[in-house]
Amino acid sequence: MSGVPFARRHIGPSAAEVAEMLHTIGVETLDALIDQTVPAEIRRRELLNLPDARSEEKALSDLAEIMEHNELKQSLIGMGYANTHLPAVIRRKILENPGWYTAYTPYQAEISQGRMEALLNFQTMICDLTGMQISNASLLDESTAAAEAMAMARDIKGGDTLYVAEDCHPQTIALLRTRAEPMGIRVVVGSVHQLPSEPVFGVVVQYPATDGVIHDLRSVVEKIHAAGAVAIVAADLLALTLITPPGECGADIVVGSAQRFGVPYGYGGPHAGFLATKDEFKRKMPGRLIGISRDAEGRPALRLTLQTREQHIRREKATSNICTAQVLLAVIASMYAAYHGPEGLKGIARRIHGTTRKLAAALQARGWAVHQGPYFDTIRLWLAGDYAKDLLRLAESRGINLRKLDEHAITLTLDETCDDISALLDLFELTPEDVAAEVAEIIPAAQQRTSEFLTHPVFNSYHTETELLRYIQRLESRDLSLTTSMIPLGSCTMKLNAAAEMYPVTWEKVGGLHPFIPKHQAKGYHLMFRQLERWLAEITGFAAVSLQPNAGSQGEYAGLLAIRAYLHSKGETQRNICLIPTSAHGTNPASAVMAGLKVVAVACDALGNIDVADLDKKIEAHRDSLAALMVTYPSTHGVFEEGIKAICAKVHAAGGQVYMDGANMNAQVGLCRPGDIGADVCHLNLHKTFCIPHGGGGPGVGPICVAAHLASFLPGHSVISLGREHTVGEIAQAPWGSASILVISWMYIAMMGPNGLVEATEAAILNANYIAARLEKYFPILYKGSQGRVAHECIVDFREWKQRAGIEVEDVAKRLMDYGFHAPTMSWPVPGTLMIEPTESESKAELDRFCDALIAIHQELVEIELGTLSKTDNPLKNAPHTAQAVIADDWAHPYSRERAAYPVPRLREHKFWPAVARVDNVYGDRNIMCSCPSVEEVAG
Repeated sequence: MSGVPFARRHIGPSAAEVAEMLHTIGVETLDALIDQTVPAEIRRRELLNLPDARSEEKALSDLAEIMEHNELKQSLIGMGYANTHLPAVIRRKILENPGWYTAYTPYQAEISQGRMEALLNFQTMICDLTGMQISNASLLDESTAAAEAMAMARDIKGGDTLYVAEDCHPQTIALLRTRAEPMGIRVVVGSVHQLPSEPVFGVVVQYPATDGVIHDLRSVVEKIHAAGAVAIVAADLLALTLITPPGECGADIVVGSAQRFGVPYGYGGPHAGFLATKDEFKRKMPGRLIGISRDAEGRPALRLTLQTREQHIRREKATSNICTAQVLLAVIASMYAAYHGPEGLKGIARRIHGTTRKLAAALQARGWAVHQGPYFDTIRLWLAGDYAKDLLRLAESRGINLRKLDEHAITLTLDETCDDISALLDLFELTPEDVAAEVAEIIPAAQQRTSEFLTHPVFNSYHTETELLRYIQRLESRDLSLTTSMIPLGSCTMKLNAAAEMYPVTWEKVGGLHPFIPKHQAKGYHLMFRQLERWLAEITGFAAVSLQPNAGSQGEYAGLLAIRAYLHSKGETQRNICLIPTSAHGTNPASAVMAGLKVVAVACDALGNIDVADLDKKIEAHRDSLAALMVTYPSTHGVFEEGIKAICAKVHAAGGQVYMDGANMNAQVGLCRPGDIGADVCHLNLHKTFCIPHGGGGPGVGPICVAAHLASFLPGHSVISLGREHTVGEIAQAPWGSASILVISWMYIAMMGPNGLVEATEAAILNANYIAARLEKYFPILYKGSQGRVAHECIVDFREWKQRAGIEVEDVAKRLMDYGFHAPTMSWPVPGTLMIEPTESESKAELDRFCDALIAIHQELVEIELGTLSKTDNPLKNAPHTAQAVIADDWAHPYSRERAAYPVPRLREHKFWPAVARVDNVYGDRNIMCSCPSVEEVAG
C-alpha cells in the first residue's frame, strides 16, 4: 500500500508552499486565514462524522467488495435500454481518457474544437437517423428530452393539454406528468389510434412502442396534424436504420436516447438523450447547439450556436433550465456510429431483428400467444392466469430478466449482445434447430427505410481501429483539458478527477446492470447508495438525500418541487413567490419558473452581498405568498456573507423556505453546513465539489439534501420503489439517475476522510486568496469579505482597460490561450470581469504560472495604453495565435512572432496551440449550420 495519504495526492500545495503562500497573503497561519474568511457564527470546529480516510488500494478493494453483491444477468427488459458492446478503442481512448473527461463546456471555442467536432458528428448522426433537419448536442435522458419537447410544443402552439400514447415507456409518461403539473399542463393518456376530441397542443408517440409494436407513423402523424397538434416522436435510433424515420413521416420533434450506441447500462446512466426538430423551430430548442462559423483567418471553426438563447441565460423568461448536456456520452455514441458506419449499424440491426423474428416464429409454433407485429427487437407474449409472474421467476432463476408488461403479458427485448440465446431457448424449451430457418420479414415494405443515412465521410472513413484511434487522438489534441493546465473557472470547480476515483466506472458490475432489474439483483448499488447518502447528509447537515437528479439544474428543480409540495401539503397553495438575488446562477430563476413559482429579484449591495434592506422590502411585500428564497453560499461574488443566518431566519419568519444552491459547496465542506446555517434544502454538484469530471460539458449529478420536514417530498419513481414515501414524481428517467458515476464521489469521500475533506476546503480558500493577493497589485479584486478575504474564488475587474487601452475582457480571455490557459469565467456575474476559482488541486507552481500570465498581460495592457503597442493591432486583439499564423510566410503585425506565441519562456518547454484563430460569433449566428457539411457548403 502507498504510504502517502490520498489527500496529499489530491491537494496541490505542500506544507512548505502553504507557508510561502500565507506569507504572500499576509497571515500567519492557515487557521487564521479561515477565521478571517468564514464567519464565526457558522464556523464548524468539530470533524465530520465520516469514516477515516482509506488508501486508494483499500477504497478500491472495499468498493469492489460492495459491488460484488450486484448480480449480472441477461436483461431483456427493454423500456428504452439495451445492452451494447462498447468498442475497446472507444472505451480506452475516450471513456477512460482524462484528455476527454476533464475538459469543460466548450464556451471558449478556440480551445474546444475537437470535442465540438465530435458533437457536430453526434448532431449529424441524430439528424440523419431521425430524418430531421436540426438536432441539439444531447440532453440528459430520453424522458426529460420528452418533457423538453412538451414545453417546446406548448411554446409553438399554446394551449394547456398534452396527449400521450399509452404505449409510451411508463417512466416517460410519469415524468411528463411530474413536469407538466407545476406548469399548468394537463396530461391525457390514451390510445395512439384515437386522439381526443378536445384541443391538444402536442401528442407524444413511442416508435417502436414500449411493447415493441411499430405503428404506421405516417397515418398517426397525419391524425396529429389534423388535430392541430405538434407531433412528438420518441424513437429508437437503431430501429431507425431499418424503419421509416420520423422526419419522413412528418414528425415535428423527435426525442430519444443514444444509449444503445455503445454506452453501458450503468444502472440507469449517464446516457445521452437527444432532441431533433424542423429547422423552423431551431430558436425554440432547449439545450446546446454546435454550429460551424469561421475564424479570424477565414477558416471553418466550430462554436456554440445561438448561445444567447441558452435557457440558463434567459433566466426567468426561460421555458427550460437545461444548462448541462451529456457530452462525454454523446461523443461515445458518435464514435460508435463512426466506427461501425451505416452498413455496420444496419448489420447490427438486421442481426437483432432477424433473431427476434426467428424466436417469435419458434414460440408461436410451440403454441405461445405472440404478437404478430410489426416489431423490431421486442416480442410480446400473452399469458393466462398468474403465469406471467411464474415465468419471470423462472427466467430469473435461469439468469434472464424479462419484463412484466401487465398481469397477462410479458415482453422480451433482444440487443446486439444476444448472439448466444441458448439460455433463452432453454427457458422456452426450444432448440437451436427451432430458430435456424429463415422467416419472412415482419415489417411491411411501406414502413421500411429506403433513404440513405450517415453518408458523410466521417461515418465512412474510420472502420479500422488504427484509423479511429488516430481520429480520436486528432480531436483530443485540439482541446485543452486538465491534462494541459489548470482550468480556473469560477463557480465550476475544475478540480482533480483522480484515476482511482474513475477506475470503478468501467467495472462490469457497475456498468452492466439494467435500471429496472429487481432491486435484490442490485444489492451492491444500494449498499453504496445508502453509504453515500449518509455521507452527504452528514456533510450538509440535512436529514435525507435523493441521488436521482442527473444535473445540478435538475437538483434545483427537484428541491423547489419539494418546497412547493410541502407548502401545498399544509394548504398554503397561495405561496408562489421565489426571491432570487440578481447575482444568482441563471438556472435558479429558470428552475423556479418550471416549478410553478414567480420570480422576484432581490438586489445586491456594493459589496456583492444580498441587499438586506431590499430583501426586507420584498419579504414584506410578498409575506403571504412567499414560497422560497434561493441563495448561493458563499455568494456568487465569492464571499461568505456575514448575515446569512439572519437572512434565513427572516424568510422562515415569513413562512417561506430557504433553498441553498450548492454550486459553491467546495468552500463549505467541513467548515460549515447548509443545514446548520438555516437552509431547508440544497443541491450538490457532484461534478464540482465531489470530483465527478465535467466530461466536456456533461455528465453531471445534482442530488438534493433536505431537512426532515421535506424528506417525504423527495422525488419518487413510477417503475421501481425507492424504499420511502414520496409525493413528488420522478424528475429523471432512471430511479437513481446517473448511478454508475456515483462511485466516483464514493471513492473521493472514502479516500479523503473527514480530515482530508477539511484540508481540501482550506486549500481551496488558500489558493483563491493567494491568487487575489498576487493579482491585486495589478487589477482590482471586486469583492471581499469584511476582513478582506475572498472565499474559494475571486472576481478580477478588467473594465477600466476598455477606456484606458480599448481592450475588452474577451481579449484577455483569448490572450490567456496563448499562455496555455483556459480563461476563467468571463463577464459573470459582473460584465467585464473574470471570476477565478483555482480549486485545492493546483500546486503553488501552477498558480504562479497562471498569475504570471495575467501579470504579463497587464504589462501588455500598459504598453497598449502608452502606445508602445498598437491599440488596434496588438497581441490581445489578435489572440489567440495559431501555429499556422505564426509560421506563415506573411507576418504583418507590428509585434514579433515570438511575442505572439511564446510570451513567457516556459512555453518553449510545452506549448498548447489553439486549433483555430478567434471565432466569429456573429457570422455563426447569421449563417447557422449545425451538421457535418459537404465540401461545397464549407467552400460556400
